[in-house]
Amino acid sequence: MRVLIVEDEQSLATEIEAALQKNHFLCETAHTAKEALDRTDTGSFDFILLDIGLPDKDGFWLLKEIRKDHADTAIIMLTARGAVEDRILGLDMGADDYLAKPFSLLELQSRMQAIIRRKFKLNDSTVELGAFTIHLKNRTIHHGASAITLSRKEFDLLNYLLLHKNRPLSRMQLSDHLWGDNADDEYDSNYIDVHIKNIRKKLNAYADTDWLETVRGIGYKIKTEA
Repeated sequence: MRVLIVEDEQSLATEIEAALQKNHFLCETAHTAKEALDRTDTGSFDFILLDIGLPDKDGFWLLKEIRKDHADTAIIMLTARGAVEDRILGLDMGADDYLAKPFSLLELQSRMQAIIRRKFKLNDSTVELGAFTIHLKNRTIHHGASAITLSRKEFDLLNYLLLHKNRPLSRMQLSDHLWGDNADDEYDSNYIDVHIKNIRKKLNAYADTDWLETVRGIGYKIKTEA
């Protein structure tokens, strides 16, 4: 999932980025409100971690601007301000959560996972998909007792489609949210198709994958009853 870290303290931004990348988040950073708006104007993010104390504009102002065009993006406010009034203001303006500095990186990741579960209506980190069991937390997939090996990118792709189940996602949407700017170097018309083909081949050796649908003229979706 694609994350924008808006933090003017570069050492903290680097620390957050390193921690999230270890957990397979795709991160970009912005150190000013202007830089953050430039990035959100040219791309979409699943998460924005937003510091209130930015050097050029107040973080509350930036939150309001971002929400105009990115209603579905999860936003967590990061700030040294611990006043209840500031927390209420941020939440009332559309933030999904609020974390006062100094904070634990483990707590940040826990709150992000909680938002993912709430947003995508996941009761736990284990999902049944056809004849397969997907463990989102430890990034594994099983058919009965058999573990199936997917590459990191293949699992990222399957996971993202699963989070947006029953919603068609275009190839460019998938590429943008899973590989970000790196996709510009690797992307071609067959890029996502090759990964889907590999996923189907590996899973079809165990059971049908009719739930992984090609949406003609758009891209792909995972179809479930729930």
